[in-house]
Order: sequence, then structure tokens, then C-alpha cells
Amino acid sequence: MLKPTRILVPTDFSEHSDKALEQALDMAKQYHAKVFLLHVIHEELYRPVAVTAHDFGLSKKMWREVKDRQRAETDNKLQNQLEKFPQATKVDVAANVRLGVPYQAILKEAQEKKIDLIVIASLGRTGIAKYLIGSVARNVVNGSKCPVLVIK
Repeated sequence: MLKPTRILVPTDFSEHSDKALEQALDMAKQYHAKVFLLHVIHEELYRPVAVTAHDFGLSKKMWREVKDRQRAETDNKLQNQLEKFPQATKVDVAANVRLGVPYQAILKEAQEKKIDLIVIASLGRTGIAKYLIGSVARNVVNGSKCPVLVIK
């Protein structure tokens, strides 16, 4: 029987991700596991902004400040998401933000943190993001070296 000690929960801050996080927190409490909450900022989102920034003469320092501000806002969103769940205070939780292709960043995080279970939502936000997240979950399942629990 699987008794996870290190659980990774990728999030896009959707209701579906909330369900995955809630499940992971419950499991972590039961098995005394650590939860790693991860949000990946898709690197493709930066390209149009970077081109526009360059066109308008935004310096590298200013561009770095914009990225740092976005990271701080994302860290805040991670904390707000955790605050929705009282059981989060009874579990060891580490939150992280990565930049990259979501499924690749999730798999890299799993490898680096020696994760033994990934709990991921089957779908994410609405609109086009819903289809992107669906493909993220599929790619994580296909590429993961550890068990993946897909939450519907």
C-alpha cells in the first residue's frame, strides 16, 4: 500500500486545484507527509510582454522588477489558497513558484524534491486554460516516475 511522505500538488488556483489540495492535505495529515504546493508561471506568457517591454525601452532592471512583483503576488495567492483549508496548519507545507512549461516544471519539481505522490486536478480554469490544464495533467501522468492521483 502506498504511504506517501512527500506529496506534490500543482495548482492554478482554480476550484479544481482546491479539490486536489484538499485531498492532498487530508492524505498528508493521515500519513504525516509533507505537501509541496507548486504554481508554474508558463514561460510563453512572458514572451509577448518581453517583446513589448523591449519595444517601449523597459530596462532589464525594470523588467526584473515586474517579474519579481508577479512572483510576490503569486506567493501571496499560494498562501491565500492554503488559508482556505484549516487542516493546512496541521501539515508541513512548502509553497513554490516556478517559471517554465507547466508539465515539465512539475516533473522537474517532483524529481528534485523526491516526491512519491503527485495529486493534480484533471481540469483547471475555464476557457482555453481548461484545455491546457487537461493536457498538463495528461503529460504529468505520462511522464511521472511516481504515482499520480488525478482529482476530478
